[in-house]
Amino acid sequence: MPRRIPHDWHPGSIPDNVEIHPRALIETALCFEGFRSELAVGLTVEEGAALYTGTMLDVGPHGLVRIGRCCMLNNLLIRCDELVEIGDYALLSWNVVIMDSYRTDFDLEARRMALRNAASRSDRRLGEAAPTRPVRLGRNVWVGFDTCILPGVTIGEGAIVGARSVVCTDIPPMTIAGGNPARVIRAIEEGDDA
Repeated sequence: MPRRIPHDWHPGSIPDNVEIHPRALIETALCFEGFRSELAVGLTVEEGAALYTGTMLDVGPHGLVRIGRCCMLNNLLIRCDELVEIGDYALLSWNVVIMDSYRTDFDLEARRMALRNAASRSDRRLGEAAPTRPVRLGRNVWVGFDTCILPGVTIGEGAIVGARSVVCTDIPPMTIAGGNPARVIRAIEEGDDA
């Protein structure tokens, strides 16, 4: 029997390979429309975490997403083909994009070939394997709105990423970063009001 979210306006259900703590919140099953993980467990949502309306989980067949305790995910996109980990107490604002793969080759001819092949596929997906690089956000990370976090990035514990940043390299723990490309602006000292 399909698992449903009580009082959900969307008719979808929670996939069988999703583990949600009883005291976590997922506002609507719409977030699972792009969820295709075939792993035994493709998503874990820990106690107190919240995935609000507009959050979309575009998880490929080999993708695993781990969301820690008391995280707030507000209207963001997670595109995962291998691993995306979000540590406890992370706050992710609206329109944040986290991706562990570009899902296509950077070579122009290879992309053209993938598009030609997709046109003949019933699901219209590119289908070709693309390289993946896990993305990890540490505990107490705060990410501002409209930020894009690219494949292979680790954001260290307690780091703050400013709004509309493009994060393409690691951000050290306890720092404030921002910009396009994101760079460290300063360290956060103990007792700072950051």
